[in-house]
Amino acid sequence: MILAPTIHAKDADNDKTALEEIIVTATKRSSLIDVPFSINAQSQADIQRSGATSLEDLARNVAGLMIQNLGPGQSQVAIRGVSAGQIVRDQPGVKEQVGIYLDESVISLSLFTPDVDLYDLNRVEVLRGPQGTLFGSGSIGGTIRYITNQPDMDGFSGSAEGNLNSLADGGIGGHLKAMVNLPISDDKAALRIVGYHTKYAGYIDALREDGSIDKDVNSGTRSGGRMTLLFQPTENFTITPRIIYQEIKMDGNNRQEVFNLYANPYTTTRKAVIFKERQQFLLLRESFKDQTLIADATIKMSFDALDITSVTSYTDRDILVSRDASALSGSVSVDLGLGDAAALLPSNLLDATKVESFTQELRLSSTSDGPLQWIVGAFYSDTDRFYKQSLPTAGYDAFVDAVLGAGTSAAVSKGVSPKDSPFYSLLPYSLKQTALFAEVSYDVSDQFHFTAGGRYYDYKETRSVTQVGLFGNGVVGQTNETKSNGFSPRILASYDLNDEVTLNAQVSQGFRLGGVNDPLNTALCNSSDLAIFGGFQDYDDEKLWNYEAGIKVNTGSLSLNVAAFYTKISNLQVTLDAGSCSSRISFNVEKAHSQGIEFELKAQPIEGFDFSVAGSLLQSEFDSTVLNSEGKILGGVRKGNRLPSVPKFSIALTGTYNFSLEALDNGADAYISATFQHRSSVFTQPSDQEAGAGKFTSGLPFGGASGAEITTLDLELDSYQVLNLSMGLVFESWEVVAYLNNVMDENANLSFDRERGGRARLSFRTNQPRTFGLTFRTDF
Repeated sequence: MILAPTIHAKDADNDKTALEEIIVTATKRSSLIDVPFSINAQSQADIQRSGATSLEDLARNVAGLMIQNLGPGQSQVAIRGVSAGQIVRDQPGVKEQVGIYLDESVISLSLFTPDVDLYDLNRVEVLRGPQGTLFGSGSIGGTIRYITNQPDMDGFSGSAEGNLNSLADGGIGGHLKAMVNLPISDDKAALRIVGYHTKYAGYIDALREDGSIDKDVNSGTRSGGRMTLLFQPTENFTITPRIIYQEIKMDGNNRQEVFNLYANPYTTTRKAVIFKERQQFLLLRESFKDQTLIADATIKMSFDALDITSVTSYTDRDILVSRDASALSGSVSVDLGLGDAAALLPSNLLDATKVESFTQELRLSSTSDGPLQWIVGAFYSDTDRFYKQSLPTAGYDAFVDAVLGAGTSAAVSKGVSPKDSPFYSLLPYSLKQTALFAEVSYDVSDQFHFTAGGRYYDYKETRSVTQVGLFGNGVVGQTNETKSNGFSPRILASYDLNDEVTLNAQVSQGFRLGGVNDPLNTALCNSSDLAIFGGFQDYDDEKLWNYEAGIKVNTGSLSLNVAAFYTKISNLQVTLDAGSCSSRISFNVEKAHSQGIEFELKAQPIEGFDFSVAGSLLQSEFDSTVLNSEGKILGGVRKGNRLPSVPKFSIALTGTYNFSLEALDNGADAYISATFQHRSSVFTQPSDQEAGAGKFTSGLPFGGASGAEITTLDLELDSYQVLNLSMGLVFESWEVVAYLNNVMDENANLSFDRERGGRARLSFRTNQPRTFGLTFRTDF
């Protein structure tokens, strides 16, 4: 799918400024207005003018796209309100609901949504609604595609960009990025190389045990690059191999705390603490590291009536999340009566994820000019995901053996867990997938177009689990297997009222593979939580039917896309915090739905002034009630309750005024731009909307606190508004931009985090504060 940048051009007939047509080729259509389903495309110009540097930034300008921030490198993507709740670090078996692609290569990974650098992208596409026919499992809510600029054989070119920014009450950040395009031989080959380094400024302060404060602990870096070779030995044959490497290092977390076992208003033998905004407490510094290597190759052969395309991809990711789990381990130590000295031991939870994935797709597509167009293909993937958790806590075994009996720590380790690690788990996964897909489009008339397609899929997942240590449940080498196969259809239709207005409709099915829950940390569970959550073992495939109708208008100076949809969800995979067990479980909810309206408008009402608005109205609710073993509502899954992390209303408005500075000797264009974004309230988990959900007691007598004190929070995360301003000067080959983001310094609660059900820690993830920056760009 190739989309031209959204820029302005003069209409030769009436000399009025027009929005340039967006060309789409993957669906064998001539322009975006002809694509018979809801799609958004953010061009490179859109990305630059908005100042977006991440998918989370982009999402605020795309109707129906929601990103739940769960910490550095950890985000959860949802489209059109199809959301199952917060997925966290220790749920490697849960599958994503939105597929993520880099050009033709799938890069999705549940929780660890790849934070791809946006430099030298042609565009970012958001395909709304199930895309299972062409993109498979993981695209039940939709698909996001990062489309990069390809090597150009026509001539040498390059670009560079530098940035410096400063955060209110935070640090200094910036980036350097560059691209060079090198023709290697006339009309035969070209090489495109992109490199970048970004320094992220921190803005969270950490209170330490000695009374000191570490400033801006969540700073970090992102470095990487990609190298793409285009080799075209003949006019009809191209080979495009590519290699991508990226490394992200973060020094901390964007967590602002309201309660910590070690720092809270209730302690008397320790200093009482009332946290300020953007503060947390640490015994140990935290970090996040993500190394990603992608090697892929696209081979395309063109014949008179068809194209043959092969896409081969290999991905290798190493992720290490290092967390301060001292409050978690300390809370267990208090429960076990190990004493205050044991409860104060620094405890480091290390979550290590290694993923190796190989995929191969082969497809044939028609290229004739006739009314019938088709595409058929086969897909295979083999993914190995190895997940490991350890909890090094120096000196812990001595306290355990002294209080619980000599040899206790050795016995619970079962010869697997290292010394002084009260929890140790190994979870290797193997997932194999094969699929066949096809889609046929037919122009019934010049105005009416019909498309039908489907995908047959076959999955097999094998998982082994070892979980030992004092906090574990003693499982060693337990193996589980999940299998699934089925057929996912899609039917689309569009009708051209005239050259400017198109009506479209779609009925499609999506699916998400089920799985097996990780064993509960039974040693940590109280009797009530063990009874409630102990029976959840596996969960079934999630499926949905999507029904939508829309209208697309493109008059040249105005573009309008509106869609209404209803999504019927079966066996929604809901994620729930298992309270004192410090575990998470997934289970199926028989029925749920999401329905709403999304709209996007781009216009130039007067020459020089661009205006755009994107918004959505959503109702996403459970249609079933789930009861636990005690006959009570389980996890907030009550008929009529909202699905988590879904705002009822969101909107973004952008206005840009472009003008010329003729007074300058060499001439220049300039612009002033403002973007206003609003998101209504959300819940992190379904249970957060139940009566009494915001009242927490630790039950832990520690530091002079009795444990009976009540911390009351509003778990409906408030709506928030963000205003961004920018001003730029554009010369023939360079541009300079000054910007002020989050002008009102909004401190938004993006998601809620409860450690061990809230007994050890309560906190919210928050956004970046007011940021002033300067960006310089040049082309050569």
